[in-house]
Amino acid sequence: MKKWLGVLFIATFGLCANNVSADDQAAVSVTKMAEAQPVPVPQGDAAQASATVDAPSMAVKEPINFGDYRSSTLTTKAWGALAQNDIESVLAYTNKCISLYAAQASKMQTGLKDYATGSNDEIFKYWALNDVATSYYIQGEAYRAANMKDEAKEAYNKLIKDYTFGQAWDPKGWFWKPAAAAQEKLDMIAAGVSYDFGDYSSSQLVQKAWSALAANDLKAVEVYVNKTLELYASKAKDMQASLKEYPWESKEKTFSYWALNDVGTALFIEGEAYQNAGRKDDATKAYKRVINEFFYSQCWDPGGWFWKPSEAAQQKLGELDNV
Repeated sequence: MKKWLGVLFIATFGLCANNVSADDQAAVSVTKMAEAQPVPVPQGDAAQASATVDAPSMAVKEPINFGDYRSSTLTTKAWGALAQNDIESVLAYTNKCISLYAAQASKMQTGLKDYATGSNDEIFKYWALNDVATSYYIQGEAYRAANMKDEAKEAYNKLIKDYTFGQAWDPKGWFWKPAAAAQEKLDMIAAGVSYDFGDYSSSQLVQKAWSALAANDLKAVEVYVNKTLELYASKAKDMQASLKEYPWESKEKTFSYWALNDVGTALFIEGEAYQNAGRKDDATKAYKRVINEFFYSQCWDPGGWFWKPSEAAQQKLGELDNV
């Protein structure tokens, strides 16, 4: 009976995520950016072509459509192409964004000595810098996925060198720093390791942690769990502190505590991985942290209900006591 619950969770909840639709946390906020950014006047080839042009190669899955040519539109389309592993479209959208807005982005970068702070609106004022930086990051990710390491490093380094202070909007309510993420990817390339954090959303990181657990890859579990904690533990603690009982009013209400749900689930996964590896003390620590710090976390079962990582962790602790 020792491992039955772990097997059940992997089999049943291996695709567990705390958002029904996959949140693209790396994408730029189209609405906010559109408010801040003027409609560009297409130059060169864009002035002589319609918004829809032929794809650059037969490998492109869909025709290229630059839409309204806003930087936010182009980066959003680039994220979508990256999710489809469509490198030709990624390059079409990112290169268009860079060609139209790099000059303005450079001016914005030159005017800063550090990352812009203040209200969201203050940071959105640097829309060109933010989207050009994001475009280079997306290019790096596309090249890295295609195992084109030299091209990936060139894109990451260009971002870090020339557009350091660009920031990308997380639709859940904050900005992240593409240059810092690019440096992380360069470090992985140098170390000869490759972990795909996807769009850095908590839901995607947890899904990857579940997959690593199913593959019995303890190191990958640790990497994805640690990244989840690094990015979302603070937010999860705030959500935990705001509760006196499990959210129950509706599925949407429970999903609104996404950071708490995913951090609690990530720690439970880590406990499972350590238990499977025979590391009893580490497993105990992870399970107790779920209970003590993220008690009200809940994990969505694709079958249509939530389960509670803290209750599962308590049961696993009982198993460890009997070992």
